[in-house]
Order: sequence, then structure tokens, then C-alpha cells
Amino acid sequence: MKILMVGSEATPFIKTGGLADVLGALPPALVRLGDQIGVVLPKYRVAETVVNKEIAEPVWRAMPLWVGPHAYAVDIHRLIHRGVQYFFVDCPPLYDRPEIYGTYPDNHLRFALLSQAALGIARNLFRPAVLHAHDWQAGLLAPYLRTTFAGDPTFFGLRCLLTIHNLGYQGNFPAAAFADLGLDPGLYHPGGLEFWNRVSYLKAGIVWSDAVNTVSPTYAREIQTPEYGFGMDDLLLTYSGKLSGILNGVDYDEWNPENGPYQMAHYSAGDLSGKLASKKALLSEVGLPPNLERPLIGIVSRFADQKGFSLMEGIAGWLANQDVAMVALGSGQKKYEDMFLTLAALRPEKFAVRIGYDDALSHRIEAGADMFLMPSQYEPCGLSQIYSLRYGTVPIVRATGGLDDTVDAETGFKFVDYTPEALQDAIEQALETFENRESWSAMMRRGMAKDFSWDTSAADYQRLFRSL
Repeated sequence: MKILMVGSEATPFIKTGGLADVLGALPPALVRLGDQIGVVLPKYRVAETVVNKEIAEPVWRAMPLWVGPHAYAVDIHRLIHRGVQYFFVDCPPLYDRPEIYGTYPDNHLRFALLSQAALGIARNLFRPAVLHAHDWQAGLLAPYLRTTFAGDPTFFGLRCLLTIHNLGYQGNFPAAAFADLGLDPGLYHPGGLEFWNRVSYLKAGIVWSDAVNTVSPTYAREIQTPEYGFGMDDLLLTYSGKLSGILNGVDYDEWNPENGPYQMAHYSAGDLSGKLASKKALLSEVGLPPNLERPLIGIVSRFADQKGFSLMEGIAGWLANQDVAMVALGSGQKKYEDMFLTLAALRPEKFAVRIGYDDALSHRIEAGADMFLMPSQYEPCGLSQIYSLRYGTVPIVRATGGLDDTVDAETGFKFVDYTPEALQDAIEQALETFENRESWSAMMRRGMAKDFSWDTSAADYQRLFRSL
């Protein structure tokens, strides 16, 4: 089957979050299962180095595209990477910017053009059976297909799938933006693109796509409730018949304690000795005392409200008095960066923090920590807890979204209530269990035996494509 995916980022070309990991790993996993996969991406300024290094070939010069009254001539470049055809939409007036997203006033045009370009590619370069839109940036794909191009015989029988990676990002624009899109004015109403007097690209995708899925089964259920629905819970309940959840996978070629490229020592479930050596090296790297008996908690995250760090604020004093060390890597909201920096300044023998992102260090934290903390307020899927399981780094998570789907009582520690007290209780349970090294080692090995590879998830997507 031929599938054409459309999104705003993909590794190794450009990444700001988990969406890029999915569009970098799911397509080649589907190729291994026998499908033909294309992926449409904008050719951002920041992606040019990688794209040019991989030698992308121009396959269409000056493709004429219109977004409402706005005319563009775009070049399409194709690059084959891991068996996947990546198509890059080269439109410098819209994509040659310092930032991928930014607060640009024409973002509605930038990503409307992405959908128009994808349909041009689908008509002329790569004719699929299914169009697979990812997040709000590709949300207009389905309404353009079903209305503007409804009479085009090229697209007869073509089906659309929308994957929601994070419902908190909806692509909502002022009502005046609708006039720029070239869509029938009759589509702007509460049952169409209108969402609280704004134009919503994500809502458009939900309404017009043949199927909608999210990145974990639990998150698919959660977003139909007011607590997690971001105002779209009633809409999703209305379309619940076409809503499902497929858990994201991880790339075990990259995240593997047996042969990872960034580790100081390798290990496996059969021989955990390298785990202790990894811990010793990590403690030295971040400047913590070489106390191998004391449990070490790792954090690799955006420092944001969504990730539950307000709970950390509530127990910081208690945690500082426990016989535990912590290393945190990340960046984000200043209040949380300051919280970790303050802890490191006040108790440098217990807390280490690195502000920013360091891919190599994130691997070494997974390898060297005993526990991994993810107290998220909500988490559509989450990947770090899955990496942790493979590395024998026992996760402590809140029971939400993909965290709830991947961690159980046999492999980690979960708490339900979004309170500092519940988080503290979960950490206390973990510290108590750590004292019994035989039980702890058994828990590590159970986690390392779990299989959350992309091959498993890709098979679920393949079944969904075929059902359409």
C-alpha cells in the first residue's frame, strides 16, 4: 500500500519534539513491512544543511500553488532516506525563516500551503491510497481534499487519517484568516472550521478526516473528557466512532544499552554490571559525589507545566533531605529552570542540572540513573519512560496517557492524583524498593524485556490503513 504522510518536522532533518521522532521512525518501519511511504515536509532554513548533505534532487520546479488569493511557485525536492521518499516543499517566502514555527502572522498561510503542496505531490508524483496528516499543521489536508478537490478524479477513493500528537496545540487563528484559505465560506460555522470564533486547523482535520487517532490508547480516551480535552472534548465525543489510539514506538537501534554509542559501558538484562559503571561515569560527568549506593534519579524533559514540575516545587524541600541524588537535563519555563538551578546551588552534593538539550548526555542519563522521573500533568505518549524501561532505569510516572499504557506495577511506580503528596508517595515507594536489591534487579529485568519497538506500532498503523 502507498501512504503519503504530511507533517511539519521529522528526524534527522528537523526536530523540536516527539512528532519528529514519529515521522523519522514510523515510515521506515512501514517500509520494512512492505508498504511504500512518502513524507511531505517544509524545507525550512534550519533543515537545509541536512537536506543538502543527503543530496535531495529537484523533482518539480515552480509547482504553481494557490492559497486563496495568494499565488506561489514552489520547488519540490525528493530525498530517499531509509527507504522512505521525503518530499521537501521549497517556498522561501514562507519557510526561509529563523524559526520553524515562531509567532509569524502568516503561519496560517505557511501550513495551508503545506497541505496544498501535499495534494499536488499526491496528484503528480506519489499517488497514495491513504493521506496521513500529522497534527494541526496538516489539518487542512482533509477539508481541501473533500471540498476544493472533490471533483478531481485523481483523488477518488483516497482516504484521510489524522494523527493527534498533542491536543494542546490546535492551530487556532483569527476568524479573518479564513478569507486567505480559499475554502468555501459555508465551511466556517460551529460544525466546520469555526472554533470559538476562530479558525481551527486541528478541528478541520478531525471533522473531515475518515479516521483520527492519537499516540496512545489511554490518551484517546482522556481527550474526550473536559480535564484533557482543551475545549474539544465534546467534538471528540461526537466523532468518537472514528477515534482510536496507537502507542508510539521507539527506535531500539538508537536506544539500546547493549551497544549505545554514547555510553561509557554497555550492559544487558543478563549482565547488569555495566549499569553500575555507567552510573559511576555519569556521577563524575555531572560533578556529583561517587556514591554508588545512593539512588540516582534522572530527568530529561522540557521544563514546562505540562511535565508536572509544579509538583516538584511542592516536594523540593522534602527531596533535598532524602538520601537520594538527582541529575536533570532540559530547558523551558524560567521558573523551573531556576528551581533546578537553586537546588543545585544549595545542595551541590545531591542535585546536578544542565540547562539545554544534549542528545549524548540524555543517553548517558538513561544508562546511569537508577530511576527516571516523569510526573506529567498529561502525556499523550511519552518516549523517555520507554527508553528507561529498556535501560533498566525504573520509571516513576503519573498514570496518564502513554505513561499509564507503558508502565505497570511490575516495571515501575505510578501515581494517580496530580498532587505533590501523591508524587512524594511514589518516590518513597521507589526508594524503599531500591533497598531490596534483589527485588530491584528483578524489576529492572522485567522492564528491559518489554517490547515497544516501532515494528509493533507500525503493524497497528498498517491495519488501520487497510481498514480505511
